[in-house]
Amino acid sequence: MLELEFAELSDAGLRRGGHNEDFYGHFAPSSAAQVQSQGWLFALADGVGGQERGEVASRLTIETVLAGFRKIPKGVMHVSLLPRLVQDANQAVFDQAAAEGRRPARNNGSMASTVVLCALRFDSAVVSHVGDSRCYLLRNGNLASLTHDHTIVSEQMRMGMISKEDAATADNRHLLTRSLGSEMFVAADTITVNIMPGDVLLLCSDGLHGYVPDAAIQWLLTSTPDLNEAAAALVAAANQAGGHDNVSVQLVRVKSVERMGLYRGRPYRLL
Repeated sequence: MLELEFAELSDAGLRRGGHNEDFYGHFAPSSAAQVQSQGWLFALADGVGGQERGEVASRLTIETVLAGFRKIPKGVMHVSLLPRLVQDANQAVFDQAAAEGRRPARNNGSMASTVVLCALRFDSAVVSHVGDSRCYLLRNGNLASLTHDHTIVSEQMRMGMISKEDAATADNRHLLTRSLGSEMFVAADTITVNIMPGDVLLLCSDGLHGYVPDAAIQWLLTSTPDLNEAAAALVAAANQAGGHDNVSVQLVRVKSVERMGLYRGRPYRLL
């Protein structure tokens, strides 16, 4: 059976006057049957817009996603579910902005948010995201990003217009090309990865990866086996780098998995 352990931590940083626009949450199955029928969900959002109601957008995003996940019918495939939950959250933020008389604006509107979701069941993790909140996989001491940022510099880097080093220091590196609430519809990028015992998944806002290099994140995770201590070390590293932004992390360690196959869309246990 799939078994996990996890830790979560958020901090306002040193430059935001205690104002935190990040928000996260999780769904933990309450029984062995629910582990198989529904699985786990971890969700993290980063509100966009400085003091312009970003904290409302991020909280609404996570609350909408978790409410939708709790109601899913038995056996629904995560790969089709998560993009629908992202769109539901997008609609909720868009509608809230309209109800408050705030005109949705592209990229950096008065109410908008990023989101990254990770659902786990059997021996798979499904990751869906919009914006520049990330999900990483640490396996055998090697850290790899499972998401790519929806930002201007990320698009420029993929087209070969700028280098990775230049992208890391560009003034516009935080400008989003996609976010929740900016338009009535949003497209989430979604992938499925097989998971193994010992894997660690990291969900984080750009307050971490925007200021702490991936190599440093990898070193902190591999040198700090306790997840609560590792979460605290990651947040501390972001603040030591200047604490320019809110920083939030969710760490999930896979303790055991249940190997499954699919036949005509139905899962079956592998011996």
